[in-house]
Amino acid sequence: MLKLIFALLLVANAALFAYGEGYLGQFSGNEHEPARLQRQQNVDKLQLISAGKAESAVAALSPPPPPPVPRDEPATTACLEVGNFALDEARKFENRLASLELGDRQQRRNVAEQEVSSYIVHIPPQASRAAAEKKADELRELGVTNFFILNDSSPLKWGISLGVFRTEAAAQAQLAALVKQGVQSARVAPRYASSKQVYFQFRDISEDAKARIEKIAAKFQEQESRSCSSAR
Repeated sequence: MLKLIFALLLVANAALFAYGEGYLGQFSGNEHEPARLQRQQNVDKLQLISAGKAESAVAALSPPPPPPVPRDEPATTACLEVGNFALDEARKFENRLASLELGDRQQRRNVAEQEVSSYIVHIPPQASRAAAEKKADELRELGVTNFFILNDSSPLKWGISLGVFRTEAAAQAQLAALVKQGVQSARVAPRYASSKQVYFQFRDISEDAKARIEKIAAKFQEQESRSCSSAR
């Protein structure tokens, strides 16, 4: 009995040795790993790499992600201009703009202008003071006494002023009365004074902001909205 068991063990060990060395052929799905590696092509070029390198290689071979879809930006107006305002109106307009919070997109500009301040009834300048005095004597002979000779450095020097009026209508009425007295050389002319005007510029604003600014400007009936002028 012991001899039989010993013979069986001997046969089993011989079979395991033959199988391990590949003498018994190939069995699908149950191959010995060293033998299988030896049968691979270019076995000498195989190289084990880390998981991090493997992920990097896969990422390099993957197609790039699609570009993000651009978001639509609100349309802007290059530059809007409103004015000219007198100083008191400019302050009122500016206060109403405060709720829009335009910051640097809103700019206040000042411009000096000449405006008519009054109207003068006068006799044009004479060649000299002596000539002006002679013209004054002629006025006295006609019964005109309310006048004075202009001797300052203005363009009307050596002219004769016959009255200064706030409106042109009042000046024309005075002229008509003088003509009836026989004064033929008198004229009406505007007098100018420097004034500071204010206008506002709005740059890079949205169409909605532009509409709101123009709505506020509409409350100031003498003002207009326009594109910014390059002449300023």
